[in-house]
Amino acid sequence: MSGTAAENARKIADKNDGALLESERTLLVFDLVGEHCGLDVNLVREIVHVPPRITRVPNAPHYVRGVINLRGTVIPVLDCAMKMGGAYTDNTAESRIVVAEFEGIQFGVLVDAVREVRSVADTLIETGDTSKNGAIRTDYVTGVAKMEDGRLIVLLDLAALFEINELLEEEN
Repeated sequence: MSGTAAENARKIADKNDGALLESERTLLVFDLVGEHCGLDVNLVREIVHVPPRITRVPNAPHYVRGVINLRGTVIPVLDCAMKMGGAYTDNTAESRIVVAEFEGIQFGVLVDAVREVRSVADTLIETGDTSKNGAIRTDYVTGVAKMEDGRLIVLLDLAALFEINELLEEEN
């Protein structure tokens, strides 16, 4: 191989090695209060259609829409928009419940629409940022992914949003 060809091959190999070393997160991207939001897919168990009826729970916090029976398991359904101070919104044909699990606790999160599952390089994620229109409080956010196409994906911290760590401490 000539010197130039060898240098080019080495550059390509170095570039490929760098791509393999760059860490990524796989996110479930969904719409919520006018924002693109993301959640680590490792927390997601499944995505289900919103049933025609969600059973209300007396004396539950305002952001608990109620519970659903998911194949014999009772799952609380939490409304992110209401928790973040938004108004009650009606479900649409695109609304979904993202069933998540954190520290052994399963719960459903009501979202406006599920968009995609995508890998995002850690280099595209900035922490300490806020959502683009301020609809989501920064203490519920772990970072913002700034995509090459100009979109922002707000990475939610479900544990902080629904105070799950506090619930676990109360149980122990």
